[in-house]
Amino acid sequence: MMSMGQKKFEFRVDGSESGMRVDVFLSLRDVSLSRSQVKRVTDEGFVWVNGSKVKASHKLKEGDTVVFLRQEAKEYDVLPEDIPLNIVYEDKSVLVVDKSAGMVVHPAAGNYQGTLVNALLFHCRDLSGIGGVLRPGIVHRLDKGTSGLMVVTKSDEAHRGLAGQFKDHLVKKIYNVLVYGDVEGEEGVIDLPVGRHPVDRKKMSAESRSGKEAITRWKVVERYGVITLLDAAIETGRTHQIRVHLNASGHPVVGDTVYGSSKRVNSINDNLLRTKVKAMKRQALHSSRIGFFHPISNDYMEFSSPLPDDMDGLCKYLREYTSRKFGE
Repeated sequence: MMSMGQKKFEFRVDGSESGMRVDVFLSLRDVSLSRSQVKRVTDEGFVWVNGSKVKASHKLKEGDTVVFLRQEAKEYDVLPEDIPLNIVYEDKSVLVVDKSAGMVVHPAAGNYQGTLVNALLFHCRDLSGIGGVLRPGIVHRLDKGTSGLMVVTKSDEAHRGLAGQFKDHLVKKIYNVLVYGDVEGEEGVIDLPVGRHPVDRKKMSAESRSGKEAITRWKVVERYGVITLLDAAIETGRTHQIRVHLNASGHPVVGDTVYGSSKRVNSINDNLLRTKVKAMKRQALHSSRIGFFHPISNDYMEFSSPLPDDMDGLCKYLREYTSRKFGE
């Protein structure tokens, strides 16, 4: 049944799921596909119930065995591209880069050019193969809309060493983040598991049935009344962790169109402030500090990055706004 380039998922239907359509059933499982995607691959013949291929509308019964074969992504040749990089530090083993917002870290379906990996392959001619064809040297990632510091490895030995530090939560990662609302308290901890959203499989959620431990520590840096600037330190590295956690706490990240809501920006009464906040075309999240032990020398290293222009400009206006509003 299964061939190279496929991943097999197998599930058993329980009593509470009897009568459920197979596409709905699978979209609620951790197969990293939305319901519409599940429906398409089901109708293409990649889903079996009790050994027989079925359509997406097939109704399940208690005790049924559902098998789904997901087609794995092909590995493509990634070409070096002469793209400017803001390199903060570099030696023979590691490189620390300050990624700009809007740059994708590594190639994926429909996006095989203009990524950080393309730029790194041009800058570091010997990166090929380290950590995989599509992600050479990459031991962690930042979302496309998130700016700031990333560490990249330049040898297999360095890659193994840093990957182990990330796995053991030894890497210090602190972010600057602008959130809606006047956050209560000066600091706190958000300890909520993060996993695939139960309905929208492209999103993450703090209410996932398959969520993994996720811990975010936050501290207030500046208050602007309608918006607060925080430092957020993550002890775990779950996908979209900070964005999911802050949204779950009632303070979504400014500019976040995935986890935020347009209602928050539209509730700002000051017209000019509302316009400036809407001009933030990405989540206001910046990797401002990163610290780790050098994977070869074992020396502790820490780097920092100032607020990028878009976030810094908004903060400056928010200070003026706060001063006018409260007469400070």
